[in-house]
Amino acid sequence: MLVLGIETSCDETGLALYDSEAGLRAHVLHSQVAVHAEYGGVVPELASRDHVRKTLPLLRRLLDEAGVGPEAVGGVAYTAGPGLIGALLVGASIGRSLAWAWGVPAVAVHHMEGHLLAPMLEPDPPAFPFVALLVSGGHTQLVRVDGVGRYRILGESLDDAAGEAFDKTAKLLGLGYPGGPAVAREAERGDPGRFRFPRPMTDRPGLDFSFSGLKTFALNTLQEVGADAGSRADISRAFQDAVVDTLAIKCRRALQETGLQRLVIAGGVGANAALRERLADIAAGAGGRVYYPRPLFCTDNGAMIAYAGCVRLAAGQREPLAIEARARWPMESLEAP
Repeated sequence: MLVLGIETSCDETGLALYDSEAGLRAHVLHSQVAVHAEYGGVVPELASRDHVRKTLPLLRRLLDEAGVGPEAVGGVAYTAGPGLIGALLVGASIGRSLAWAWGVPAVAVHHMEGHLLAPMLEPDPPAFPFVALLVSGGHTQLVRVDGVGRYRILGESLDDAAGEAFDKTAKLLGLGYPGGPAVAREAERGDPGRFRFPRPMTDRPGLDFSFSGLKTFALNTLQEVGADAGSRADISRAFQDAVVDTLAIKCRRALQETGLQRLVIAGGVGANAALRERLADIAAGAGGRVYYPRPLFCTDNGAMIAYAGCVRLAAGQREPLAIEARARWPMESLEAP
């Protein structure tokens, strides 16, 4: 079965074709970074309008690159949540309408399930069960994964997600948008010994996270020492080190508590090189290994939605004609296909 995947949950328009036998056939992606950069963050109405403009042209390009016509598509998968409701409705409306027009089944995909399964697109995917760290602009969660649709949340952020904290810190440092790559680039020049930020919630039991205090700590430090280039780099380094250490400590604890050895990292922050290096050491110390999607598939993309949709369509899952999107959608509410 050849499945079309459509991702429009936030500020990237991603489409892909995944073949249940041949794997990923083609994928295309349009980033809205230039649209939102002057505002320092995503403007929901502008995001929705850009998805409206880009989705169908991207679909035509995708079919051309794959060398197939609509008649080859056997199913359509689209992100139905969680995310920005207007942006989600664009993809859900287009996806469900295409499926009806082409006479093929449709399936609604959970955005974070897409991220969680993104490493399955790689040549050496992880086997179940494993612990997954889902770390993005909107979510930071540790999940025990026993199979597709068999998820148990072990811990999550009680306030800002890690990616959100990166974006806010980059904004107060004047580093631009998106914040994660900007802070990472600045941190490369920073002195690791000048500042030490706290590692929140690591001195107590449990696997929950809290990152809003790090943003405040960065602001207070900036006001104390000034905003010269050296201080911005050193603050970026201290902030990134604190986030990486916190995530690493919680991942080690999750592996110990579950007795599992495989660790999956997915989501936009998963592309951070310092985090990848640290978590590889953590997994090796537990006698296991860490799995990532390639950097292109860490951020939002259509390939992960096409894959997740293909799994569920192959198991017989189908959506009715009604178009539904959810700004909030607990992942534990998902069922195994």
